[in-house]
Amino acid sequence: MKAHRLLIAVLAAMMLTTSCRPDRKTDDDTLVILHTNDTHSAIEPDRHDMGGIVRRKVLIDSVRALYPDAMLIDAGDAVQGSLFFTMFGGEVERKLMNALGYDIRILGNHEFDNGLQKLAEEWSQVEADRISTNYDFTGTPLEGLFETSVIKEIGGHKVGFIGINLDPAGMIASKNYQGMVYRDAIGSANAEATRLKAEGAERIIAITHIGYDEEDDTMPDDRALAAGSKDIDLIIGGHTHTVIDPATAPDSVWKITNAAGRPVYVLQTGSSGLSLGEIKFNLKSGDVSARLIPVDARLDSRADTSFASLITPYRDSLDSLRSFVIGNSPREFDRKSPEMLNLLSDFVLMRGEELCGKPVDIAIMNRGGIRNSLSAGPITKGGIIDILPFDNRIVVLDIKGSDLLENLGIMAGMGGNGVSKGVSVTYDPSTYEINTATINGNQIDPERHYRLATINYLADGGDYMTPLTRAPRLAESKGALYEDLFSFISSGRLDPLMAQPDTSDRMSAF
Repeated sequence: MKAHRLLIAVLAAMMLTTSCRPDRKTDDDTLVILHTNDTHSAIEPDRHDMGGIVRRKVLIDSVRALYPDAMLIDAGDAVQGSLFFTMFGGEVERKLMNALGYDIRILGNHEFDNGLQKLAEEWSQVEADRISTNYDFTGTPLEGLFETSVIKEIGGHKVGFIGINLDPAGMIASKNYQGMVYRDAIGSANAEATRLKAEGAERIIAITHIGYDEEDDTMPDDRALAAGSKDIDLIIGGHTHTVIDPATAPDSVWKITNAAGRPVYVLQTGSSGLSLGEIKFNLKSGDVSARLIPVDARLDSRADTSFASLITPYRDSLDSLRSFVIGNSPREFDRKSPEMLNLLSDFVLMRGEELCGKPVDIAIMNRGGIRNSLSAGPITKGGIIDILPFDNRIVVLDIKGSDLLENLGIMAGMGGNGVSKGVSVTYDPSTYEINTATINGNQIDPERHYRLATINYLADGGDYMTPLTRAPRLAESKGALYEDLFSFISSGRLDPLMAQPDTSDRMSAF
């Protein structure tokens, strides 16, 4: 009986140990790849207890125990989105990713958030292969830090890797990539893939940060890259936070026919480290099987305490911000909800009026600038920085009505963005043309000038809002956006808006 119980215990332990692992070893022709993208400084589990880099390590170690040659690849935007990046500038993410043993990393747009010099300081310490195929860093602090591509010998096969990045114009603040030259993504990818083939590469893997399916047809994305290629076999992507789960997605989503009539496999894990992607790539046949592995609490019992201890000194230094209560929220404001977008747009309007000492007609806030939700209950400084982690400042512009209408059209093309109370915009979802645009019930006059409050990232043309760059600045806050919000919450000036949130879609398709 004791022997029988012991056998049951051993079998149960084996099932727990292997529950997150593939069920067999691959042959020499198969490359196993683990991949992440857009983890955005999500070092710890989120408020739903999903994700967390310590849990990610459990999965990585589990797969490597079975496949020692498995590669670990990141497709960019490993930073920006929590206090860890705001306070430590990428040091935490870099140290932990080095400890995880990433083999290849590429840049996302948010890696540039602190400028080229800071980026060079961090990435000079990155231990993975650093690849950038279509950025020319000559004459910048990043010169010499990146390879155009790499070829790796795997099980007797030569595999080429290229790294493809987005056009920084309109996405990255111009001062943060000054001197860097962007080259066409698809043209560069195809040219480098052809060159690697000529050097003996049998298979080509593109690691990209251009997005899976951009709404703007003029912007290259993974689908267009796959369809326009002849030599690329597999795309591991990022940027649009697209969840591509081969277990549930139709083949047409992740198998795209290329210019030669062959399939290109396109994969992406979503964002925030909630899943780890696993790919099995048969280098002989070209066949791919893939899955997403959830990163959740079932992994906690197997956490690597030594790895977890690397986070402790950083976490301890953030405790004062996380415990500094400045107010109370009567309800939850979900990150992606209209009430959150409206709340922050109205706050920008109110702060803009303080800055210029006059009424402001309209405020604009971008959805992408909101990185977390506001929970019901105590509001802390740390919680607000997690919501608005960027070093943005509120500015007030003097904008002509025609430029304002053009900018609203650009915002419509992005699926709508935040506008302040009293503003109503409807647009055609097929063309993104503005049908109606009113402020306090009055149609926006193309010839009139308006006072507009927004953040300096948008005023500088970020998120493709070029019309805002034509407007003279009337005022600008000295403090960061989150610092201004500290003041409004602690003084109670935001309480009425939180007590009765506006749930309407102020910009809506019609």
